[in-house]
Amino acid sequence: MFSIFKNYKIFFSITIIFLLIGIGSMFMRGFNLGIDFTGGSIIDLKFDNPVSVAQVRDVLKEHDLGNSVIQLGTSNGNIKESDSVLIRTGILSDNDNERHVIMQDLKSKLGTYKVLRVEQVGATVGSELVQQAAMAVVLSWILMIIYITFRFEFKFAMAAIIALMIDVTVVLSYFSLFQLEMDSSFVAALLTVVGYSVNGTIVIFDRIRENLKNHRRSEDLGQMVDKSIWQCMTRSLYTMLSTLFAIAAIFLFGGDTIHNFAFAMLVGFSSGFYTSTFLSGPMWGKLKLNSEKGSSISSKTKAV
Repeated sequence: MFSIFKNYKIFFSITIIFLLIGIGSMFMRGFNLGIDFTGGSIIDLKFDNPVSVAQVRDVLKEHDLGNSVIQLGTSNGNIKESDSVLIRTGILSDNDNERHVIMQDLKSKLGTYKVLRVEQVGATVGSELVQQAAMAVVLSWILMIIYITFRFEFKFAMAAIIALMIDVTVVLSYFSLFQLEMDSSFVAALLTVVGYSVNGTIVIFDRIRENLKNHRRSEDLGQMVDKSIWQCMTRSLYTMLSTLFAIAAIFLFGGDTIHNFAFAMLVGFSSGFYTSTFLSGPMWGKLKLNSEKGSSISSKTKAV
């Protein structure tokens, strides 16, 4: 049986290297914030003939606006086509006639229309809300530390929170490296990843706790950790694969609007499986061994 505990340095090294690359990208390249964070333009049109979301998006893609939010109004019960279209894009400049060119292109390719509304809007997710979301995540970590400490012990809680921090950083790293657009749905995906990851970690910790009851101090702690992880491996794999199949279907066939949302969950759930299986258990084991060594040295010092 492959020892995950004895090879923890390999997994930690891989993780640290990727995190350094991701954090470097965050500082150097930043993030591609969507219109929910930066604000944008709203164009409300009523076409003479019904059009589809795909048709409107194809025109906008020619102007590098393929990620725009496109909403159709109801038209005789038809949800695929409508003569009423609401388009929300990034901020379009009037000085260089950017908006005029786009609207002329829509008219020439999709037919004539009546302009119902054109306006600039502010960000729906302002800096204050971002700060509140960050505070909510930190608060959830604090509550998790308290709960896991109560149900298990403090060393379990620390290992779980470190694993969660890694998962969040991995998702942020991918979005920074590939400059994928981040909108309000990204925040929802990130919180979902946190919930999924801690669930997988708790399952393994519960098995470690059960095996710890029959563990003797003379026995190797690393072997007990490995045994606990492998006992949960089938369950962890089945859970991850069944979840990823559903998310992959959304990613491939869900459309451009939720494409990045699904991608964030694909990355986060994969990272959650990795940290729960290969990092959290060994982290707890190392914390446990260091604690025992510290206690042993303290006892010897007192005896002297």
